[in-house]
Amino acid sequence: MKDPGLADWRLVLGRLVATFRAPSSGEAAAVVPRVVEVAPSAAVDLRPAGVLAVSLPMDDAATAEAVSAVAVHAGLVAEPRVAMATEIAIDAMDIAAVRPFWKAVLGYVDDGPEALAHPDRLGPAVWFQQMDAPRPQRNRIHVDVAVPADVADERRAAAVEAGGRVLRNEARAFWVLADPEGNEACICTWQDRD
Repeated sequence: MKDPGLADWRLVLGRLVATFRAPSSGEAAAVVPRVVEVAPSAAVDLRPAGVLAVSLPMDDAATAEAVSAVAVHAGLVAEPRVAMATEIAIDAMDIAAVRPFWKAVLGYVDDGPEALAHPDRLGPAVWFQQMDAPRPQRNRIHVDVAVPADVADERRAAAVEAGGRVLRNEARAFWVLADPEGNEACICTWQDRD
């Protein structure tokens, strides 16, 4: 993966993600038809307080620039450091045995060979990590929080300041952290990924 170098956009979980803020929800909503016109395959998420989030395939820099132009023309302000995505990772000895349960209980669909996703991408993705040996001494489900690369250090420092500790440092790609009781979360970026 390569950073596309777009000022308003960040690479998060293999997608280009941009967040724009309008003075009101109504003004943000008014921009949605124009965004969909220039980016028909974009995932567009309108949130309260005038926040508009847009997600595109990571190789669609030209469309990302077109969306940014629409947002700027409408008076929206880019907030690229707000971009984020959450995944739930389930450590498993036998992925084939546990995956169908999670697919059924969540009502998710296959998203490649290692992951599940909500059919309309409304919830966090779930992926399965192969374990080589049982680990009864720790939890086997953790939260992956994918953030822009320029936010990772700040986010990790805040987690440590809030009582967490770094368990594993795969600098630039991900950091495994634990809360005071040992529950784990990973802060992930696009950097140094295969």
